[in-house]
Amino acid sequence: MKMQESAQMYLETILILSKKHAQVRSIDVAGELDYKKSSVSVAMKKLRENDYIEMDGDGYITLTPTGRAIAETIFERHTLLSDLLVRLGVTRAVAAQDACRMEHVISAESFDAIKNHMRQNTPE
Repeated sequence: MKMQESAQMYLETILILSKKHAQVRSIDVAGELDYKKSSVSVAMKKLRENDYIEMDGDGYITLTPTGRAIAETIFERHTLLSDLLVRLGVTRAVAAQDACRMEHVISAESFDAIKNHMRQNTPE
């Protein structure tokens, strides 16, 4: 089953927020993405139903192992693609925007090839 781009974005955002803050709530996700609280609430329900996140009684969100794995994959893609574009001369802001779109559609094969290329061509 292929996961929708929006679900990937939510999981990645939860991961990023959890690196900055001890606890993450739907309101934090809405603020970070500049989405309506109602839209985020619906998305969080779907993510819970698909076992990508857990939410406690106080509304704090935790990624499940499956959700974390997806979020980390998307975050790695974003970071590496953004860095590659910057190395190619793209401004950081444009690189981040483009990487955000690319991270959801690139195949695992192509991403692995880019990752290997960058590892081999990165000065230590």
